[in-house]
Amino acid sequence: MIWEELKESIIITGLDAASYEDVMHQIGGRLVQEGYAKESYVDALIAREKEFPTGLDVDGVGVSIPHTDVSHVNREGIAIGVLNQPVTFVQMGTDDETVEVRLIFMLAVVNPSEHIDQLQRIITIIQDKDFLNRLLEVKNAKQIIKIIKEKEKSL
Repeated sequence: MIWEELKESIIITGLDAASYEDVMHQIGGRLVQEGYAKESYVDALIAREKEFPTGLDVDGVGVSIPHTDVSHVNREGIAIGVLNQPVTFVQMGTDDETVEVRLIFMLAVVNPSEHIDQLQRIITIIQDKDFLNRLLEVKNAKQIIKIIKEKEKSL
Protein backbone atom coordinates (compact mmCIF):
# COMPACT_ATOMS: atom_id res chain seq x y z
CA MET A 1 0.00 0.00 0.00
CA ILE A 2 0.97 3.57 -0.45
CA TRP A 3 -0.60 5.07 -3.54
CA GLU A 4 -3.42 2.52 -3.83
CA GLU A 5 -5.46 3.99 -1.01
CA LEU A 6 -4.83 7.71 -1.14
CA LYS A 7 -7.54 9.56 0.77
CA GLU A 8 -8.77 13.06 0.03
CA SER A 9 -9.18 13.71 3.76
CA ILE A 10 -5.40 13.66 4.31
CA ILE A 11 -4.38 15.67 1.25
CA ILE A 12 -4.13 19.41 1.81
CA THR A 13 -3.64 21.86 -1.05
CA GLY A 14 -3.18 25.61 -0.69
CA LEU A 15 -1.41 25.19 2.64
CA ASP A 16 0.06 28.24 4.38
CA ALA A 17 2.80 27.49 6.91
CA ALA A 18 5.41 29.64 8.63
CA SER A 19 7.98 26.92 9.35
CA TYR A 20 8.60 23.20 9.00
CA GLU A 21 7.23 22.78 12.53
CA ASP A 22 4.03 24.49 11.40
CA VAL A 23 3.87 22.08 8.43
CA MET A 24 4.25 19.13 10.82
CA HIS A 25 1.47 20.45 13.06
CA GLN A 26 -0.93 21.05 10.18
CA ILE A 27 -0.38 17.89 8.14
CA GLY A 28 0.53 15.63 11.07
CA GLY A 29 -2.45 17.04 12.95
CA ARG A 30 -4.69 15.97 10.08
CA LEU A 31 -3.32 12.41 10.35
CA VAL A 32 -4.10 12.46 14.08
CA GLN A 33 -7.57 13.92 13.48
CA GLU A 34 -8.36 11.27 10.86
CA GLY A 35 -7.22 8.43 13.14
CA TYR A 36 -4.05 7.47 11.28
CA ALA A 37 -1.72 8.60 14.05
CA LYS A 38 -1.60 8.93 17.82
CA GLU A 39 -1.49 12.23 19.72
CA SER A 40 2.29 11.77 20.11
CA TYR A 41 2.81 11.73 16.32
CA VAL A 42 3.43 15.44 15.65
CA ASP A 43 5.97 15.90 18.45
CA ALA A 44 7.72 12.72 17.31
CA LEU A 45 7.84 14.03 13.71
CA ILE A 46 9.44 17.28 14.80
CA ALA A 47 11.99 15.51 17.02
CA ARG A 48 12.91 13.11 14.21
CA GLU A 49 13.17 15.91 11.65
CA LYS A 50 15.76 17.66 13.85
CA GLU A 51 17.85 14.50 14.03
CA PHE A 52 17.22 13.08 10.55
CA PRO A 53 16.20 15.84 8.11
CA THR A 54 13.90 14.92 5.22
CA GLY A 55 14.23 17.81 2.75
CA LEU A 56 15.10 16.93 -0.85
CA ASP A 57 15.90 19.13 -3.83
CA VAL A 58 14.53 17.32 -6.85
CA ASP A 59 15.73 19.23 -9.89
CA GLY A 60 14.92 22.56 -8.23
CA VAL A 61 11.63 21.42 -6.64
CA GLY A 62 11.70 21.17 -2.85
CA VAL A 63 10.13 18.01 -1.42
CA SER A 64 10.06 16.59 2.10
CA ILE A 65 9.15 13.07 3.26
CA PRO A 66 8.65 13.33 7.03
CA HIS A 67 7.92 10.19 9.02
CA THR A 68 8.53 8.79 12.48
CA ASP A 69 8.55 5.62 14.52
CA VAL A 70 5.70 3.13 14.12
CA SER A 71 4.85 3.45 17.83
CA HIS A 72 3.15 6.78 17.01
CA VAL A 73 0.94 5.35 14.23
CA ASN A 74 -2.49 3.68 14.35
CA ARG A 75 -2.90 2.79 10.68
CA GLU A 76 -0.98 3.19 7.48
CA GLY A 77 -1.42 6.20 5.25
CA ILE A 78 0.26 8.97 3.36
CA ALA A 79 -0.69 12.58 3.81
CA ILE A 80 0.22 15.06 1.10
CA GLY A 81 0.61 18.79 1.50
CA VAL A 82 1.05 21.40 -1.21
CA LEU A 83 2.28 24.68 0.23
CA ASN A 84 1.45 28.07 -1.28
CA GLN A 85 4.91 29.37 -0.36
CA PRO A 86 8.08 27.36 0.32
CA VAL A 87 9.17 26.51 3.85
CA THR A 88 12.80 25.86 4.79
CA PHE A 89 13.75 22.27 5.64
CA VAL A 90 17.23 20.88 6.23
CA GLN A 91 18.37 18.70 3.34
CA MET A 92 18.36 14.94 3.92
CA GLY A 93 21.83 13.65 4.82
CA THR A 94 23.15 17.04 5.97
CA ASP A 95 23.16 19.07 9.16
CA ASP A 96 23.05 22.55 7.72
CA GLU A 97 22.22 22.61 3.99
CA THR A 98 18.67 23.80 3.44
CA VAL A 99 16.04 23.31 0.78
CA GLU A 100 12.92 25.37 0.16
CA VAL A 101 10.04 22.87 0.23
CA ARG A 102 6.56 23.14 -1.28
CA LEU A 103 5.57 19.46 -1.49
CA ILE A 104 5.19 17.22 1.56
CA PHE A 105 4.67 13.45 1.50
CA MET A 106 4.12 12.53 5.17
CA LEU A 107 4.14 8.84 6.04
CA ALA A 108 2.22 6.99 8.70
CA VAL A 109 3.95 3.61 8.71
CA VAL A 110 2.64 0.63 10.71
CA ASN A 111 5.04 -2.08 9.61
CA PRO A 112 8.71 -1.12 10.05
CA SER A 113 9.82 -3.68 7.46
CA GLU A 114 7.80 -1.80 4.79
CA HIS A 115 9.22 1.61 5.69
CA ILE A 116 12.16 1.49 3.24
CA ASP A 117 9.96 0.12 0.44
CA GLN A 118 7.51 2.99 0.90
CA LEU A 119 10.30 5.57 0.86
CA GLN A 120 11.67 3.98 -2.32
CA ARG A 121 8.25 4.15 -4.00
CA ILE A 122 7.96 7.84 -3.16
CA ILE A 123 11.50 8.60 -4.30
CA THR A 124 10.86 6.74 -7.57
CA ILE A 125 7.72 8.72 -8.34
CA ILE A 126 9.16 12.13 -7.40
CA GLN A 127 12.17 11.92 -9.74
CA ASP A 128 10.13 13.57 -12.50
CA LYS A 129 10.23 17.39 -12.24
CA ASP A 130 7.24 17.78 -14.62
CA PHE A 131 5.19 15.47 -12.37
CA LEU A 132 6.12 17.52 -9.30
CA ASN A 133 5.24 20.77 -11.06
CA ARG A 134 1.83 19.33 -12.01
CA LEU A 135 1.21 18.55 -8.32
CA LEU A 136 2.17 22.12 -7.38
CA GLU A 137 -0.37 23.54 -9.85
CA VAL A 138 -3.47 21.59 -8.80
CA LYS A 139 -6.07 23.00 -6.47
CA ASN A 140 -7.72 19.97 -4.88
CA ALA A 141 -7.11 16.51 -3.46
CA LYS A 142 -9.00 14.69 -6.23
CA GLN A 143 -6.60 16.08 -8.83
CA ILE A 144 -3.57 15.12 -6.71
CA ILE A 145 -4.81 11.52 -6.48
CA LYS A 146 -5.51 11.36 -10.23
CA ILE A 147 -2.03 12.68 -11.16
CA ILE A 148 -0.26 10.30 -8.76
CA LYS A 149 -2.18 7.25 -9.94
CA GLU A 150 -1.54 8.15 -13.60
CA LYS A 151 2.17 8.56 -12.85
CA GLU A 152 2.42 5.24 -11.02
CA LYS A 153 0.72 3.41 -13.91
CA SER A 154 3.30 4.86 -16.29
CA LEU A 155 6.25 3.46 -14.30
